[in-house]
Amino acid sequence: MPRRGTMADVARSAGVSPTTASFVLAGRTDMRISDAARQRVLEAARALAYRPNVTARSLRTRSSRTIGLVSDTITTTPYAGEVIRGALEAARARDHLLFITETGGDPAAGSGLVNALLDRQVDAVIYAAMFTRHVDPPPELDGGRVVLLNCLAPGRNAPSVVPDEIEAGRTAARVLLGAGHTRGIWSIGGRHALPATPDGWFAGNERIRGLDEALRAGGAALDGVVECAWEAADGYREVRALLAGGRRPGALVCATDRVSFGAYQALAEAGLRVPDDVSVVSFDDQDFASWLRPPLTTIALPHSELGRVAVELILDPGPLDATVHRVPMPLRVRDSVGPPHENG
Repeated sequence: MPRRGTMADVARSAGVSPTTASFVLAGRTDMRISDAARQRVLEAARALAYRPNVTARSLRTRSSRTIGLVSDTITTTPYAGEVIRGALEAARARDHLLFITETGGDPAAGSGLVNALLDRQVDAVIYAAMFTRHVDPPPELDGGRVVLLNCLAPGRNAPSVVPDEIEAGRTAARVLLGAGHTRGIWSIGGRHALPATPDGWFAGNERIRGLDEALRAGGAALDGVVECAWEAADGYREVRALLAGGRRPGALVCATDRVSFGAYQALAEAGLRVPDDVSVVSFDDQDFASWLRPPLTTIALPHSELGRVAVELILDPGPLDATVHRVPMPLRVRDSVGPPHENG
């Protein structure tokens, strides 16, 4: 890189003291500096390609105006762009830079990456996960300014920013109740996205909790919960098996849009139409949801908002605590839910 002029170079070229040059370049207007001197300093700074020494300034102000974001594999998922975009926009709005790094799912890499960020004097660290789960952040983060993004760490004094999966489950129930469904309602995908983790999957457990709660409040209940992995093939297989076993659902609540895609295929093979014969509501709002025929009603993951809230939270003044901040999941109303079929 070509050498840039220093403050001393600017002062020398403008024929003023380094203190005067410093005041001018800092935008100070409370000092007695003539307009001519101010203009000479600004012209010298441009000619010498002067830029302030951020490292030196951070030592004086004890703030580097930078944030580190450490994730497992979030940056390589299809949703990462929106999460990162939300975080970047929030950081830029507050005149901060965001340093992004990833462990690749290797817990041993976490400490090294966190240390590298702290060595670069970041003001705070956002620790993120690809899917909502409990995590054990590197001990180097203890005592620092930390926000957990899409994950929780019980016992750590750090706030978490997660999707409001419980309310999303309630929303799915209200969509079906609003269309008149009170029976024949099946959950496909259930709680655990088999094979289950020891604690189950956070999203599945919370969605079912909210779904069951709101259905019961509306005088309805699930007829059954089918546990399976959250992929299209699993949705196809399980709905096909449900129909082959003589079960005729009136409505399906699918764990993800991928499961819904498979369910659509199984219903079509059985000669059943969505939503005339079977209503379908889902979660995530993946790109293809609006391209299914009929377009899929689904509750969206608030990716951009998650990133934005995490940055705004970490930059707001005041102490941080272990509060869980739940970000609303917006409903995308399309054409896959209708009134119950007379035989539903």
